[in-house]
Amino acid sequence: MKIAYYMPFKPMGHKNPSGDLVTGTELFNYLSEKEYSIELVSRLRCRWIYYQPQVWYQYLSEKRRIIKKYRDKKPAIWLSYHSYYKAPDLLGSSCSKALDIPYVIFQGIYSTKRRKKLKTLPGFLLNRRVLQSADQIITNKKRDFKNLQRVVSEDCLTYIAPGINPDDFVFSPASRNTLRKKWNRENRLIVMTAAMFRPGVKTEGIMQVIKSCAQLTGKGKDFCLWIGGDGACRNELKKSADELLPGKVRFLGKIPRSEMYLYYSAADIFAFPGIEESLGMVYLEAQSCNLPVVAYGDWGGGEAIIHNQTGLLSSADEQARFTENIDRLLCDSELRSNFGQSGGSHIRSHHDLKQNYTLLEEKLRMVATAHSKIKHRRQ
Repeated sequence: MKIAYYMPFKPMGHKNPSGDLVTGTELFNYLSEKEYSIELVSRLRCRWIYYQPQVWYQYLSEKRRIIKKYRDKKPAIWLSYHSYYKAPDLLGSSCSKALDIPYVIFQGIYSTKRRKKLKTLPGFLLNRRVLQSADQIITNKKRDFKNLQRVVSEDCLTYIAPGINPDDFVFSPASRNTLRKKWNRENRLIVMTAAMFRPGVKTEGIMQVIKSCAQLTGKGKDFCLWIGGDGACRNELKKSADELLPGKVRFLGKIPRSEMYLYYSAADIFAFPGIEESLGMVYLEAQSCNLPVVAYGDWGGGEAIIHNQTGLLSSADEQARFTENIDRLLCDSELRSNFGQSGGSHIRSHHDLKQNYTLLEEKLRMVATAHSKIKHRRQ
């Protein structure tokens, strides 16, 4: 089956990593490795397109090019990854209609609060129209599934649990020993956190971890904090860490995703609030490496972590509880071990990307077959 593939928010290979970029790329790679002929049809980035006249021009140009290219040799299906108010998938919606091929969105998002602000109203309206034009919308977030039911019929919706390749995130005793010995931390407990140091909720989350750890060291707890990531807010975070946790913080820098398992293996706890985190791939990765996790349960952490089984969750309104949860794991080695083992098993049972995407394949075939039958009846 020939698939036209597109990512309107951030094209594959973009220099700024993110969970959505990882998921969209893994989706493309998964289908490429199967029997499908999948082609990335455009690299047009539609972020805030409705405020950028030059991007509108690029969109119209790309639309004409794609329709001309595929008019005689049409794909069986158009699959777009991610459509929401900042980057509505105008290209996928319009091209699939012009080519008369079924249109599927993986990770469509519908949020009515975006219609309440003038700045985001155009994106809300455009995205709603895009979502309603899709033959099928697949989401890996339960919250989004519920929200999407308000704008499209349930038979056009499918939930697929988020996944990773667990074999890429396996606990490594050798790596644990090597890194801890390298930095003379063989007998010290290590709390790890990781995110891009960009302004907003990512940096706010890292700052929360620094403050929580500072409160615990102030009470006599002895441990180190490792922080993975880099970005514009590095100096701000470094300054706070030096002031609040002098001599107890190591900034690991930007870590290639293929090497993250080394650091997860060396740590004892992974802590990151995940403020407004849509999913939080780091939670899946850490658990896959048998690392217990502490997070807020309001957003992505609540879907990725099982409270009191693979980690500890608290409400974003209870920052003190977040700190207490880190402390609870620092004080209980047996609990850390139990959560870690449960986390590894949980990821392999419920969040294995290759297992979960078999349902995606079924849906793609179903949509393509249904559309083909409709076209046949028209003739």
